[in-house]
Amino acid sequence: MKGTLFIVATPIGNLDDITFRAVETLNSIDIVLAEDTRHSKKLLKHLNIAKPIRAFHEHNEREKTKASINELHSGKSIALISDAGTPLISDPGFSLVAQAKKEGLRVVPIPGASALIAALSASGLASGSFTFLGFLSSKKTARIKLLKTLLYQTKTSIFYESPKRILATLNDMYAIFGSCLLYTSDAADDTPCVDLGGRR
Repeated sequence: MKGTLFIVATPIGNLDDITFRAVETLNSIDIVLAEDTRHSKKLLKHLNIAKPIRAFHEHNEREKTKASINELHSGKSIALISDAGTPLISDPGFSLVAQAKKEGLRVVPIPGASALIAALSASGLASGSFTFLGFLSSKKTARIKLLKTLLYQTKTSIFYESPKRILATLNDMYAIFGSCLLYTSDAADDTPCVDLGGRR
C-alpha cells in the first residue's frame, strides 16, 4: 500500500493555534519534512511528538522530492510543514505535490493557519475578491514595475514582505498608489496591526 502526503498547516505565532487534526496527523505519519528543522523541532516538542524530521527547503527541494516520492511509493506517509502557516503558500513544496499528483499518490491538505487570510480578515479591506502576489522582488526596479500594473486594479492586493524591506516597499507603494488605503500586519503577532491612512 502506498503512503500519503499530508500538507499540514502550522501556527503562525501562537503554538496553541494548531488544529486537533494537524496534531493527529503529525502523530500518525512516518516522516516530517520541514523548511527549517530547528524551528519545527520546537513545535513537535511542544506537541510531545517524536518523529523523524528532515529538511525540505528551496535549496534542496528537487533532490528531496525524488527521495520523498520513493518513500511514499514504499508505503511511508509524510507530513510537509513550513515554518509557519500553510505550506506551498510562498513556501517550498510545489515540486513535491506536483510530482506526487503526477504519479497517482494521495495528497491530503490539513487546513489551518494562513497569514494572508488572517491579515485580510482583520484588515477592514474588501475581502470578497482579492489578489495575492506573494513576496515582491527584492530589486526595486522589478518591484516598481509590478506595482504599476496594479495601479487601476479595484480588488484588494495582498503581498508578503521581509521586515528588512518593508519600509522600502511601503515607500514604493506610496509613490505609486498615493493616498490609497494601506494595511500592514504581522499575522504571527497578537499585537494590533497598523493602518496607514488614506481613502477606501
